[in-house]
Amino acid sequence: MTERLQVYYKIRSDASSIEERARGIAIEQSIEAPLAAIRDPRVLSDIVGEVAAIEDQGGGWFGVRIDLASATVGEDAGQLLNMLFGNSSLYDDVVLDDAVLPAALLRAFGGPRHGAEGLFARAQAEGRALTCSALKPQGLPVEQLADLAFKLALGGLDYIKDDHGLANQSFSPFEDRVRACAAAVRKAAALTGRRIRYVPNLCGDLGQIERQIGVARSEGVDTAMIAPMIAGVSTLQALRQAHPEFAFIAHPAMTGAARVSPYLFARLYRLFGADASIFPNPGGRFGFSQACCGRIVEALCGPLDGLRASLPVPAGGMTLQRVPELLDYYGRRAMLLIGGALLSAPPETLVKETAAFVRAVSEHSYK
Repeated sequence: MTERLQVYYKIRSDASSIEERARGIAIEQSIEAPLAAIRDPRVLSDIVGEVAAIEDQGGGWFGVRIDLASATVGEDAGQLLNMLFGNSSLYDDVVLDDAVLPAALLRAFGGPRHGAEGLFARAQAEGRALTCSALKPQGLPVEQLADLAFKLALGGLDYIKDDHGLANQSFSPFEDRVRACAAAVRKAAALTGRRIRYVPNLCGDLGQIERQIGVARSEGVDTAMIAPMIAGVSTLQALRQAHPEFAFIAHPAMTGAARVSPYLFARLYRLFGADASIFPNPGGRFGFSQACCGRIVEALCGPLDGLRASLPVPAGGMTLQRVPELLDYYGRRAMLLIGGALLSAPPETLVKETAAFVRAVSEHSYK
């Protein structure tokens, strides 16, 4: 018997049908063929998914655990997603809730190269959370984005990232933007004496992203952002392997579009090599609950067979006024990302507002 992934689904069904539904999903997620069509006894014993548990969760929903052969993954991030929820994502009454991977598969993917500790070390920050903001909105020319980067850096942030909407548009070509913003951040760092990282947004196919990393490296950049569900989880996996000096921050775009739990995405991104993961904080623009965010933090930082912890990056409609509340909840092992609330300040006060954010994080009495 090969090692198995334990995969947890929520399925809407009546009690009389749930066992048949569960068996159907076990087959769909493993061999995608009627059992009568399988004549190889090894496939029947080792590859066909097994229904391990069914629990009535009330309201017409059942929790179902299905065990799948880890050999079917082939150590590929995209194939892992396919095995977890490929065809079954086409059912509108099935949710992928969680998964537990065997140790051998965890070791094969490897997790973050740098992780939370590496991001803190790059900022030379001790005893406090990290600070971050985003360059936005898309549509601004390179010169204005660079000016924003300069002012945010003067305010003393640890990391300044592209907004995920900044790609390779005609109004802000990737290479021009990265060279201008990296230079602006270096200029500000020389004035303030702080270690400040500019984080460009990687986009396009793998060949384009490889060229973008070359541009970033030539400007002294060693941290980049990527949206794995846009660029591909296998792309993140490949970048982790090919560029060990780079740290990668995962953006959550598209992780709310499918019926997959956000905390499972967080764990998978960590597994595939994300050194930090952004997620929506409760009370912002999105509807994540505090309980959900707590599970995301656990997925990013909890024990995972020796893999490094990814850094939690709560974001999404946060304000300076909420900094004490956020730090009381997340503590010092996080990076707070405030974007629009800072950029809404008049240009002449942006440096001052940014410095107030940095000061609030630095001076907080951490529990």
